[in-house]
Amino acid sequence: MKTRAVRLYGKKDLRLEEFNLPPIKDNEILAKVVSDSLCMSSYKASSQGTDHKRIPDDVSENPIIVGHEFAGELIEIGAKWQHKFKAGEKFSIQPALNYKDGPVGILSAPGYSYPYIGGNATYVIIPNEVMEQDCLLPFHGKGYYPASLAEPLSCVIGTMHANYHRTPGSYVFKMGIIDGGNMAILAGVGPMGLAAINYVLHREDRRPSLLVVTDIDQTRLDRAASLYTVEFAASRGIDLRYINTSTMKDANKELRDITNGKGYDDVFVFAPVRQVVEQGDSILGFDGCLNFFAGPNDPNFKAELNFYNVHYAYTHIVGTSGGNNEDMLQALEMMSKGLDPAGLITHIGGLNAVANATNNLPKIPGGKKLIYNHITMPLTPITEFAKLGETKEVFKKLAEICDNNKGLWSVEAETYLLENSDKLH
Repeated sequence: MKTRAVRLYGKKDLRLEEFNLPPIKDNEILAKVVSDSLCMSSYKASSQGTDHKRIPDDVSENPIIVGHEFAGELIEIGAKWQHKFKAGEKFSIQPALNYKDGPVGILSAPGYSYPYIGGNATYVIIPNEVMEQDCLLPFHGKGYYPASLAEPLSCVIGTMHANYHRTPGSYVFKMGIIDGGNMAILAGVGPMGLAAINYVLHREDRRPSLLVVTDIDQTRLDRAASLYTVEFAASRGIDLRYINTSTMKDANKELRDITNGKGYDDVFVFAPVRQVVEQGDSILGFDGCLNFFAGPNDPNFKAELNFYNVHYAYTHIVGTSGGNNEDMLQALEMMSKGLDPAGLITHIGGLNAVANATNNLPKIPGGKKLIYNHITMPLTPITEFAKLGETKEVFKKLAEICDNNKGLWSVEAETYLLENSDKLH
């Protein structure tokens, strides 16, 4: 079986290549990858090369396939797994295997560590350890892109689960956010911040009563507010406020004032910026939990924390990287029941766009870049479909479909693109 894939050979050395996959073993599965959404973590992996903890030391001789937010269809099932999986089933992958015998040990992950599996490929071989760890997950919803975006949503779900609190005088920690508490999502209108807002507004078990979302880009704040409205939040019992901290004279004080001086129970930092981390620390309330979600490129990244409050106000800090199987299953279930992650997506492209887009991801504005691996298409903002439609009928129709869906991507748009991809050129 031939596959086309984007492979990493070293720092910023990504190559789109065609090569033969070996025949699958009895304990492996052959799969067709339909979609993958580009993640900043892939940019970090490409930028760091073998310095990255998940990248094997020998990628220059044995390159790995990049991409870990992918979905597709199972094609051929090895004998060991035929009792559990069937050809034709749609799937998603939980890439955080926690498998001690992987190529780089417990940190091994599809999209970072393997030569024959990753999201930016047409066909892949799913290795035995993915199934052994229950990380090959069925998707029963419509389309493919929701299953691709289940992985980033699972990261958000995991980070909400990782927060913890305790009762004074007790050493029993209570996991999760405070139900009915004050929550802040700082630098919170990038792709992952939008996923967090979407999840908070739609979850059933625990929700804050106050949700403050900050950023310094008013355009991005306005877009977030149009996607996840204050009115919808109110219908869910949440006082949602979008705030541009760049317009504030004393942002730390004014953010605390919103809580009448109480501070925030749960603060999530979505940018690896020292000032944002320190702002999160300064607005914590009693027993407040600061979750540093955004992974920095710099291994020496540091920020100051108020240790007086650590001692006397029980403030504390956690960090998360990825979700687990339960988080992925919850994400997929929420998708299958109608939670639509389309608001995260701002660009669509083909496999040919992956290498350049991944290596330049921080420079490309907007949200998630969604890739369809079996088409050739430049990375294209959804907002440019109408202009392109003046000369190409496919883009004209895509613009109409998106306009009818509040300017957002959809299963209808995905289906039309896949059925008409040969007419793009």
